Amino acid sequence: MSENIILAQETDGAGVPRVPYGSWLEDAFDWLTSTFSAVVDGADAALSTVSGGLADLLAGPDALVLALIFVLVGWLLRDWKMALLAIPLMVFIISADQWENAMETLALVAVAAVVALIIGIPLGVLAAKNSMVSNAVRPVMDLMQTMPALVWLIPAMAMFGLGMAAGIFATVIFALPPGVRLTELAIRQVDQEVVEAGHAFGSTPWQILMRIQLPLATKTIMAGVNQVIMLALSMAVFGGFVGAGGLGNEVSRAINTLDLGLGLEAGLCVVMLAIYLDRVTASIGSGGSLAGRLLRTKGMGFRKATGLASA
Repeated sequence: MSENIILAQETDGAGVPRVPYGSWLEDAFDWLTSTFSAVVDGADAALSTVSGGLADLLAGPDALVLALIFVLVGWLLRDWKMALLAIPLMVFIISADQWENAMETLALVAVAAVVALIIGIPLGVLAAKNSMVSNAVRPVMDLMQTMPALVWLIPAMAMFGLGMAAGIFATVIFALPPGVRLTELAIRQVDQEVVEAGHAFGSTPWQILMRIQLPLATKTIMAGVNQVIMLALSMAVFGGFVGAGGLGNEVSRAINTLDLGLGLEAGLCVVMLAIYLDRVTASIGSGGSLAGRLLRTKGMGFRKATGLASA
């Protein structure tokens, strides 16, 4: 370590010693990966297996059959207008002969988004309930959100090598912050009178969280879910540079060969996926969709019950 400290070398005549931050960070990262190699190997196997299995599952049915399922999902989760919008989106991807690549990208986004939400939502709840946790988490989220996206591919490749796992890891890091931030904001914005009424009725903290705070915070939390998915989709394209496959691989190939047509074609397919996922996930948190009504019924019912009791 001592040889890395080069105090004699100065930067551009400014008289400031050159501090090898990069070498220190690299040494720390090497220590982490060697110390927790079993965890890294397990995560690599799990992420590769789950994402590969989901990609095979999505690529198995005929493209038109699966596209019809996506149209029906849009109708059920939102309305008939969403179903009509989904038709040209799916047709564009199929007609561009990018369906299999799009399904690989969708599998990567799904796995990365689920992992990010499994970590982000509980962390956001904890931050909302504990100011020390909130103060500790905030600078970490700032770092994850402001670091250039491509930089996260370097530690991803160092840990997992080339493949789907590296793409998922970098995508989770990049997409995690909105889930944490908006979950914390959502819990903090819940009407405190309703929470106090829950305490008055003898509810435990867990019951208050599950029956009052989370249902009433659903709209804002779902906005965070939407942002996580959108960021995961944008980062998944960069996954092509680390061998994650999908539409990102097509974009990477287009850059390497200066193929403008292929690059724009793959990029537009990403846009079609983004429009569909954005409309569907945005509708879940709203009160107009079936899913939105189911998610908000408990919280609204408790609000009415406490209102009647207080009256």
